[in-house]
Amino acid sequence: SCLCGSAPCLLCGCCPSAKNSTISRLLFTFFLFLGTLVSIIMIIPGVEKELHKLPGFCEGSGSVLGVQTNVDCSSFLGHKAVYRMGFAMAAFFCLFAVLMVCVRSSKDPRAALQNGFWFFKFLVLVGITVGAFYIPDGTFTSVWFYFGVVGSFLFILIQLVLLIDFAHSWSQRWLRNADQGSAKGWYAALCTVTFIFYAASIAAIVLLYVYYTKPEGCTEGKAFISINLILCLIVSVVSILPKIQEAQPHSGLLQASLITLYTIYVTWAALANVPSQHCNPTLLVRNSTGSATAPEPLTTWWDAPSIVGLVIFILCTLFISLRSSDHPQVNKLMLTEESGAGAGPGPGGAEEGEVHRAYDNEQDGVSYSYTFFHLCLLLASLYIMMTLTNWYRPDESLQVLSSPWTAVWVKICSSWAGLLLYLWTLVAPLLLPDRDFS
Repeated sequence: SCLCGSAPCLLCGCCPSAKNSTISRLLFTFFLFLGTLVSIIMIIPGVEKELHKLPGFCEGSGSVLGVQTNVDCSSFLGHKAVYRMGFAMAAFFCLFAVLMVCVRSSKDPRAALQNGFWFFKFLVLVGITVGAFYIPDGTFTSVWFYFGVVGSFLFILIQLVLLIDFAHSWSQRWLRNADQGSAKGWYAALCTVTFIFYAASIAAIVLLYVYYTKPEGCTEGKAFISINLILCLIVSVVSILPKIQEAQPHSGLLQASLITLYTIYVTWAALANVPSQHCNPTLLVRNSTGSATAPEPLTTWWDAPSIVGLVIFILCTLFISLRSSDHPQVNKLMLTEESGAGAGPGPGGAEEGEVHRAYDNEQDGVSYSYTFFHLCLLLASLYIMMTLTNWYRPDESLQVLSSPWTAVWVKICSSWAGLLLYLWTLVAPLLLPDRDFS
């Protein structure tokens, strides 16, 4: 029953009492992390060279809709494998997002598919993955690149919503502790963390100017860094204006410093995709023979922005899986109902005390939107696909893998969207005084 029954039985007798909604989200997130791990293994240089031995991976790659094309299957094997793994994970979560539309409680027959049958769901994921490796090359990589771009942009926006929510919750909790206990200690901690975030942001901006701009040229890089610097200064000043403080007493520089640091990171990630060797010292250009423009072996995709992006991806997906927001506005986005449902433990819950087991907390209503959760994982699978491939794509001849301006603009626009979203959370109580923004 642990493989085919309800999700909670996976923890029976061996782990503390838990809710089935939490366990189900963790297991789906495990599927996502498993696919990510497989993708990482496939782009390891030694493994990448052997991928052509996979049955069906290279068969039929020279024809698209019956038209023969000159496509070298041995080109960018790791890149192609990551795209097919990303396609498989996206298709898997899209399937469940459609199946779980309008599920309101665990009494719905479809809820059993969400919370159980894990062995069969794993087989479905494996089957989709195997089928994805039989997709002919042709235009698949070029077309799927744009799906990845759109999905990654939307996932970055979700990251920004969660980051803003986390920053507000963090500040409120520390200010509440300051009111209840040692005020000097908590205020000192607030000031220290805020100073560290701003110091790191300033240092990062200086490094961006040093490494990604030149005295002559590199106009785009200079403009992007300067615009984001000015916008970060604006939101920092606005966050401590008297009227903003009066409308939102918990607003402050801690939130602004965290948003500033994340914005600088996104700016760095964007500049790392600028397709100009003169302005981007980390630019990677590979041709189909594996040779490159830099002296190091460039078959590996790991660079600093990708590593940071992978860490943020892991934290964000765990955040989506484990935590409900302290703010009703975010809960309205993440949950079917503002307060969720089934708050108390049912039979077999923690209150029984004797047997450690999971319990169904969704009999009266689901505690999160099944469809929205799967859509988040779908977007996350596209985001990690683009991150692991550095947002690079082959040219029209499929012979050169390079970074397009599309990746730069998507990341820069997402940073602007995040700053505007944070600015809106500051000024909304003043512009809409009749609404409750507590």
